Amino acid sequence: MKNQVLDVMKEAGKPVSAGDVVKLSGLEKAVVDKAFKELKAEGAIVSPVRCKWEPAEK
Repeated sequence: MKNQVLDVMKEAGKPVSAGDVVKLSGLEKAVVDKAFKELKAEGAIVSPVRCKWEPAEK
């Protein structure tokens, strides 16, 4: 699931919110929120602007 969220973020090509990922992927918000939490803890995503996230490795 985390990989799917990362793929959506990469395809977006810009910082996105969890809500944006839900809209783009069709996944449930709870699933996306859990993936975001795990990705943040791993350092796999970074926040360049408030409430928006992007993959750490660009």
